[in-house]
Amino acid sequence: LGYRHIDTASVYGNEKGTGAAINASGIAREELFVTTKLARTEMGRDNTFREFDASLERLGLDYVDLYLIHWPVPSQDLYVETWQALLEIRASGRARSVGVSNFQIPHLERLLAETGELPVINQIELHPFLPQAELRAFHKEHGIVTQAWSPLAKGGEHLNDRVLVEIAEKHGRTPAQVLLRWHIQLGNVVIPKSVSPSRMALNLAIFDFELTTEDFSLLATLNSGLRTGPNPDDH
Repeated sequence: LGYRHIDTASVYGNEKGTGAAINASGIAREELFVTTKLARTEMGRDNTFREFDASLERLGLDYVDLYLIHWPVPSQDLYVETWQALLEIRASGRARSVGVSNFQIPHLERLLAETGELPVINQIELHPFLPQAELRAFHKEHGIVTQAWSPLAKGGEHLNDRVLVEIAEKHGRTPAQVLLRWHIQLGNVVIPKSVSPSRMALNLAIFDFELTTEDFSLLATLNSGLRTGPNPDDH
């Protein structure tokens, strides 16, 4: 369909299958952007190096384009030394870039204070029901890319919201396309999950319309603090 960005993680249990699909695709490696992540159960310097090697082996790749710490797990107090290990992995060339996932502002501030370097990207739960304005503003101030997981709030009943449906009907689009367009116009990187080729095609067909200022104002009313996944402070 044209997708070239693949987001996986050791905890998903699909790195081996992902690597096999990449190998069978016939698409040149340099045309693909592959992300994987360190599991929250494998934090710490030595574990990080071992687990990164294992991920590369399962993927069957010489390098990944992006390697992330999946969760900060503040209760373990290991995310700073883990981040330092990621910086070393990047220096080796086996991860072209390194970042984090589900980090809050205090976690990011501590990385900067103790290592002098911030991640290039923070992958967070993000959608109009949880717009994360303060965290996105911090990212913008510090040059961190905002990447949205669960950009559709996991779909389902939330796609039936009256506001979403009305905006979708106005543009002749689906509610999911409206949500993805919201992300794109905000400058977010999005990684919607789908097993349906027809929905994958719809998710990609969002670059020929624009939401209006009025649409954005209406979508702002959806903010309810809804989390479809864990709170990073508790996970």
